[in-house]
Amino acid sequence: MRRDFLKLCGLVGLGLACPGGVSSLLRAATKEEPPYDGPYYIVFNASGGWDTTYLMDPKGINEINRLYKEGDILTKGQHKFAPTAKQIKEGMSNEDFYKEFGDELLVLNGLDYSVNNHSPGARYMATGKLDSMAYPTFAALVAACKGPTCPLSFLTFGNYSATGNVVAMSRVPYLPSLQKIANADGIDGNERSPYHDDFALSRIEQALREENESRGASAPDQASGPARLPRQERAENMLYAAQVNSKALQRITPFIPKEAPKERLAQQAEIALASFKAGVCVSANLNIGQFDSHANNDVDQMKLIPEFLAGIAYVLRRAEALKIREKLVVVIQSEMGRTPTYNQGNGKDHWSIGSAMFLGPNIRGNRVIGATDEKQLHVPLDSKTLACNKDTGIRVRPEHIHLALRQYAGIADHPLSKKFPLGVADKEQLQSFWG
Repeated sequence: MRRDFLKLCGLVGLGLACPGGVSSLLRAATKEEPPYDGPYYIVFNASGGWDTTYLMDPKGINEINRLYKEGDILTKGQHKFAPTAKQIKEGMSNEDFYKEFGDELLVLNGLDYSVNNHSPGARYMATGKLDSMAYPTFAALVAACKGPTCPLSFLTFGNYSATGNVVAMSRVPYLPSLQKIANADGIDGNERSPYHDDFALSRIEQALREENESRGASAPDQASGPARLPRQERAENMLYAAQVNSKALQRITPFIPKEAPKERLAQQAEIALASFKAGVCVSANLNIGQFDSHANNDVDQMKLIPEFLAGIAYVLRRAEALKIREKLVVVIQSEMGRTPTYNQGNGKDHWSIGSAMFLGPNIRGNRVIGATDEKQLHVPLDSKTLACNKDTGIRVRPEHIHLALRQYAGIADHPLSKKFPLGVADKEQLQSFWG
């Protein structure tokens, strides 16, 4: 039973990367921790490079797009967005998205990715560091700082997901997999078909607990018995950690839906939200791909952007139903934009200027920070006033956003954050970015 559970742990990455290595996780998991109670962090990734002119940074001039003109651009409060309701067949239109969420949405335009290749762009946007592969993503870092001993502290469903070896990377691809992990003591994850009855299971748990407590009570230099080899001690600790995590993961079961949704982001969302609600997860990295529209840009983007927005809406509505919406922090991003011109295949190529969106508690919405000009080029930003200033402004890059995210999450001064400095000068820190 425990051997099978440990195999599942290995498959999803449980407890294999954490501060101080495996031993620190095993020392931490000597008792069942109280459920993590938020905030919960979700990072949405439009993998491949979205066309921001068909979403939050509309351009109806210079033939930058072929689906609308300057006079067709819509507004909702401070937001300007491309009209898409007549262009899409499935998913959520911009009109419906901004109507429902515009009042709480913060948009940043004119973000300078500095590169236009997928791998470095995804790494830079995920970590805030372009020239290092050792940095953790924001989702991994915040999980390590706030809940390193949570069984599924950092969930990821794709895109760049490096952990910097500060927290476990957990992958749970399907809801049936989550069911099996949550009910490791049940045959094939069925809680009604346990391997052992309650009496036998309680005796096993009691024996493991007593053995662990007796080891902890013995001084390292005490010669009361034969010394255990490191491999034996590690195996015993892993067994006990698995037992403790198994008990915690059982809390997920009531929140696993009986029927899995069909949409890609909705499937990922159900796994993440159930784990949040159960208090065993801090952050999740959600992802859908195929945004790399080198051919037929308009067709591809009008299929993918509505799917992406529908997935975001699904998460927010389900979080409301689970009563964790007020604790949910949402980051919406891509690793690049699309060029302001079309190529010979009616597609758009890689562009190093883009946008990001944010939503969550204490993030003042109905705001747009930054801009691009009529050629879709970055407009410098005053870091203090957050107003566009072509003469004295800065080029806002991912490290500026990541420092702001660390400050927002209250982890900027955490020892783990200091291990991964972002190198943003004091005068370039974005003031009152979250409002």
